[in-house]
Amino acid sequence: MFVAVKLTLKKHDMSFEHQDVDVAIVGGGIVGIAMAYAALQQGLTVRLFERHPRAVGATVRNFGMIWPVGQAAATFGIAMRSREAWLQLADEAGFWAPAGGSLHLAYRLEEVAVLEEFTDLAAAVGYQVELLTPAQATDRSAIVQPKGLQAALWSATEVNVDPRQATNVLHKWLITKGVRIHYQTVITHISYPYVHSGAQRWRAERIFVCSGADFETLYPTHFEQSDITKCKLQMLRTVPQPPGFMMGPNLAAGLTLQHYASFAPCPSLPALKALFAAEYPAYNKWGIHVLLSQTVLGELTIGDSHEYGHDLSPFDKQEINDLIISYLRQFAQLSDWRIAETWHGIYAKMPHATRYVVQPEPGVTIVNGLGGAGMTLSFGLAQEVLAATS
Repeated sequence: MFVAVKLTLKKHDMSFEHQDVDVAIVGGGIVGIAMAYAALQQGLTVRLFERHPRAVGATVRNFGMIWPVGQAAATFGIAMRSREAWLQLADEAGFWAPAGGSLHLAYRLEEVAVLEEFTDLAAAVGYQVELLTPAQATDRSAIVQPKGLQAALWSATEVNVDPRQATNVLHKWLITKGVRIHYQTVITHISYPYVHSGAQRWRAERIFVCSGADFETLYPTHFEQSDITKCKLQMLRTVPQPPGFMMGPNLAAGLTLQHYASFAPCPSLPALKALFAAEYPAYNKWGIHVLLSQTVLGELTIGDSHEYGHDLSPFDKQEINDLIISYLRQFAQLSDWRIAETWHGIYAKMPHATRYVVQPEPGVTIVNGLGGAGMTLSFGLAQEVLAATS
């Protein structure tokens, strides 16, 4: 552990040097938050640097779903440890986090076959699932579309947070626990043990770079040599539903079965994918599958699409939003379909891995590339990364 030093002005490099800390974290999104929380649990002192006045990236532009059921066997345990951390933090910090589970709704026999196979495989991994009849599914959620419903997969492990509320509350909570958060502070250079922002620098025993989709600023050579890419997703949010509305489980349907790695071992999945390729070519073109979650204010968050690459358009496509809404109408009945907001998010993703964790120099660790599973995996992964660098 480093010894605290006074704020000094160096005569030679004219840089301001601040008090030493055990851990410095670059990036105030969910990965940075999780790293800060893991460090606090070990009694370490922490500084966190966020380039904006508040977190505005992928962390606040997602569903807010903690989604263990979508994780393959290799990462399911990490997801469940993250789930435990989310529930503990919701209680300690005081943000909305109902553990309502999820429903995967099947409206065709080919989808039912995949759900049946997944149910048979579930126990060996630890998924807490049950195959429901249509009547049992509609008992779980009043907004499920009953027409044509064949079956549903109930999973007990999913948690819903409002990402905008939770992120704001968690930042404030971290500050109350002693974390120094530097907003509007762009870290432009790292030379261990220092992180630099303009003429200022801070010294830390361990440095973690959790900068999300901004992986050009620091260590660009390492990112260029990796397979990491970016994913753009489009999302929508309704106006608040009627007072007192609670949707219960998060909802998904058939297209979701071809999106998450957990369903990949199901023998019937290739046939279902072929069916979707023939029937829903536009959905496959834009990487659309459709999920539904709720916010603390009773709004419904709807999405999403997936466009990959390093040259993603800053302009959203109305066609994608229309396709998302059209598919949602097949499995959900909403009281108020008015759309209040649309947006897109961009996150970093590894094509064939669930994380990008490397040490570009001793004492510095990059933690990135969690793809669309940042909310689900970050807290569990942070525990592993911190332990590995101690």
